[in-house]
Amino acid sequence: MIEMTLAIAEAVVRAAQAKAKELGCPITVSVVDEGARLVLCARGDGASIFTTDTSRAKAIPAAVYKKPTAELLELAKAGSPFYNTLPALFQGEVLLSLGGAPICRGGRVIGGIGCGGGNAEQDHQCAIAGAAAAGG
Repeated sequence: MIEMTLAIAEAVVRAAQAKAKELGCPITVSVVDEGARLVLCARGDGASIFTTDTSRAKAIPAAVYKKPTAELLELAKAGSPFYNTLPALFQGEVLLSLGGAPICRGGRVIGGIGCGGGNAEQDHQCAIAGAAAAGG
């Protein structure tokens, strides 16, 4: 069984930060393991102090529900009572906003990445780029 390691998390962060640099936005990247435990958080130069919290709150649902937060957000917008109550249930630990993606390796989810600091689309692009660096 492949588990999230610091080396994998570092590769994911580097890829997400590289995408942010390409997009011209400062971001913070958080990586959690499949149990939603924080492995690595890296606040980019110029990223807001709050992005450490928001990036982690995007990584957690991506890991736990094994879906990008973009999909979870659409479920919430469609009126799903379950997905609409998640932020309240987990009191700030879950943020259904663009910028979170599951991290897969060997065909299974081993964690999640959350990005915050850019606009919603930039955060999403950075999370997808970071997740891809894990090697699927």
